[in-house]
Amino acid sequence: MSEAAKRQMTLGMIVGNRGFFPDHLARSGHQEMRTSLESAGVKVVALSEAESKFGAVETREEARRCADLFKQHREAIDGIVVTLPNFGDERAIADTLRMAGLSVPILIQATPDTPGRMTIRDRRDSFCGKMSACNNLSQYGIPYSLTTLHTELPQSDTFRRDLDWFLGVCRVVKGLRRLRIGAIGARPAAFNTVRYSEKILEANGISVETIDLSEILGRIARMKDDDSAAQKKLQSIRKYVSTQSIPDAALLKMSKLGAVIDGWMQDTDVIISAIQCWTSLEEYFGVVPCTVMSMMSNEGMSSACEVDIAGVVGMHALRLASETPSALLDWNNNYADDPDKAVCFHCSNLPKHFFKDVRMDFQEIIAGTVGKENTFGTCVGRVKAGPMSFVRVSTDDREGKIRGYVGEGNFTDDSLETFGGAGVVHIPQLQKLLRYICERGFEHHVAANFSSVASAVHEATSRYLGWDMYWHKS
Repeated sequence: MSEAAKRQMTLGMIVGNRGFFPDHLARSGHQEMRTSLESAGVKVVALSEAESKFGAVETREEARRCADLFKQHREAIDGIVVTLPNFGDERAIADTLRMAGLSVPILIQATPDTPGRMTIRDRRDSFCGKMSACNNLSQYGIPYSLTTLHTELPQSDTFRRDLDWFLGVCRVVKGLRRLRIGAIGARPAAFNTVRYSEKILEANGISVETIDLSEILGRIARMKDDDSAAQKKLQSIRKYVSTQSIPDAALLKMSKLGAVIDGWMQDTDVIISAIQCWTSLEEYFGVVPCTVMSMMSNEGMSSACEVDIAGVVGMHALRLASETPSALLDWNNNYADDPDKAVCFHCSNLPKHFFKDVRMDFQEIIAGTVGKENTFGTCVGRVKAGPMSFVRVSTDDREGKIRGYVGEGNFTDDSLETFGGAGVVHIPQLQKLLRYICERGFEHHVAANFSSVASAVHEATSRYLGWDMYWHKS
């Protein structure tokens, strides 16, 4: 994903304080946490010492001031860090969060005591205060997240890793709550497996904007060959992937398709998409949309084939957590006799980020039906080795909820002779996962990402969005 697609994140900060504990620790704790957050590139919204004692929250009035400050920055704040440099006043912390009403992820951090500094002047008791703060948040019905260790120094490597994880959680929550998806064309008749409920998604803040494929093809038909948007897209395609042996006429068709989709997405304010392919575009337009989709996914605008709307939600969740491109793959083949390995494949529209090397070619499966000349545009190559996070999201109409699963594994360097975009994956306890998928009727598509962000995606979707998510652990 391009650097331009990344944005600075903003966190609210609540500094807990309780007067009969050493309150000078609130002052130093405020500065330590601010420094830690700002060194990670985070913008901080917090009370100053002019607005409360040491910029901390202890009294009801201080809680109100902090809540008002957060409400002023409601649109900017991605999450809130509660830091406890001493025991902290649990009521003031909970009241601040309730009055602010931001409904963003919350991370609770407590600073450890030092054995040699346990006198009345320097003893923190944050270890104990964290339990009281969490108890009150539970009473108030406010969800929150915890650091890896019960107590961590704000300047420690452990907290920096936890902060990075928490920022991923915040991106997923914010990115999925007001998501707009473009559904381009109808679900292919042969793919009942990608059925989904627009109403369940809408109830979870995810809107689907539809457009008939005939409208896309109609706009293309009206577009001249020298159209500036089409020519710009043509240049981008040639720079993106090797197009040797691809007919110029096919490349121009792809360019017009990409330009029309880009314009429609901008006009309708959708940021990700799922596109009808099999086999209407090949039969009635004469190319596959794979390269156009690959380019969008590579720039962070995830695009799924076969109008798999729920699948592209999973792609987007992984992209938000990792800030790198995602792909939609088939759980496609066993790999020899290794029960923890499988072949993941698509024909393919995988982003260039996924490949060792990539070239444009034709779609070998559909070519046998509609002719090779109508199937140029796939991105073909071997998926590189590296860490893999995966997720599947699905709408459960019987239960009226969103459900899914997340997990991690690795793409491997195992040998593989096939076509399309393919890679071998190693996932501990894969047979257990496959049984889970089949017993619960999940789709054969899975979103994948070169990262280790399953924990962040699970935390965001399960704790804060309320989805029924299974975390596959080894």
